[in-house]
Amino acid sequence: MHLKGKRLKKLISSPMALFALSSTSALAENLVENSAQAERWQMNLKPGVTELGQEIYDIHMLVFWICCVAAVFVFGYMFYAMFAYRKSKGHEPANFHEHAVAEISWTIIPAIILLGMAWPASMTMIKVYDTTESDLDILVTGYQWKWKYEYILEHGENVAFFSNLTTPSQQIHGEEAKNNNYLLEVDNPMYLPVNKKARFLITANDVIHAWWVPALSVKKDAIPGFINEISAKPFKTGTYRGQCAELCGKDHGFMPIVVKVVEQDEFDSWLSEKQTQAAELAELMQQEMSMDELLAQGEKTYAGKCAACHGSNGEGGVGAVIKGSKVATGALSWHLDVVVNGVAGTMMQAFGAQLNAIELAAVITYQRNAFGNNMGDKVQPIDVHNFKQGGK
Repeated sequence: MHLKGKRLKKLISSPMALFALSSTSALAENLVENSAQAERWQMNLKPGVTELGQEIYDIHMLVFWICCVAAVFVFGYMFYAMFAYRKSKGHEPANFHEHAVAEISWTIIPAIILLGMAWPASMTMIKVYDTTESDLDILVTGYQWKWKYEYILEHGENVAFFSNLTTPSQQIHGEEAKNNNYLLEVDNPMYLPVNKKARFLITANDVIHAWWVPALSVKKDAIPGFINEISAKPFKTGTYRGQCAELCGKDHGFMPIVVKVVEQDEFDSWLSEKQTQAAELAELMQQEMSMDELLAQGEKTYAGKCAACHGSNGEGGVGAVIKGSKVATGALSWHLDVVVNGVAGTMMQAFGAQLNAIELAAVITYQRNAFGNNMGDKVQPIDVHNFKQGGK
């Protein structure tokens, strides 16, 4: 552990180690990939890839060394007194009850030290909560158990997508060796432009989550019905990983975060591609899909979103039975309501925001015609759109 000369000059504006923004040993080794790579068994914080993270690290080290000096002085003097004035050498204990100079000294000196540490820490805490003058705003919403990112754009349509775990189930169940990014890989990572300040608006759809990316010095609770703010300005490109840091249910460990910091040109290209995909999806919503197309898409969506709870053959499990169920063979409007809005007080989530209109139409069509249900109903994306507009 060491401090560089230039950083020492900046310690007057550095912060205390901020909550649990960094981690120890093996976890940190996985969470930081391309910058400030942690060594095996390393126990110290890492500076990360933001100026704020550097300040947090610097004052953490300053306070650490102050504590070391204080410990050496206090324990050294204590052991010296115990050895030099021990009874075996004929020393008699002093017979007094107070000493004004000693009591004033051991009150004033620590108070001065604490104030000296509190001032720079407070200055940096102010920076932590300063989310003004951001170059990019991103709404981060936690779901059981995934993240939704929505880029709030000043010009053009917002870009929104879900980020899901992609670690193979074979690794989770011990059927094959785990890779280096076990439980820390997703299908749709967040992209950020380098040297630009991003403001994160963090909330949740169901229970309390926490969005934590150590390399960006970012950790905020995601609370339903409430929006927290925090920002980051990464100065180095790379891939940085994090996790939900709030116990949010049985699959709490299965909602990782992956942030890719790239050059502005690459970010603009990625954002343009996402906008194009959104426009294509909007166009597809106006088209009528055949039963075969709906069933093919529905089977894919069911396998990815429904089978874990309802069973691969609709036999049920954690969730209700689909095969021959009153919902899947009942009124179509009821089925739409259950899938789109969920069922309060049960494990049935609201998928209206998690799936697009095509996926919703397809999976409802599939459920009503698979597993022997054979209702013959065909739901189109525009039907889902209209239900959302006039439904609950």
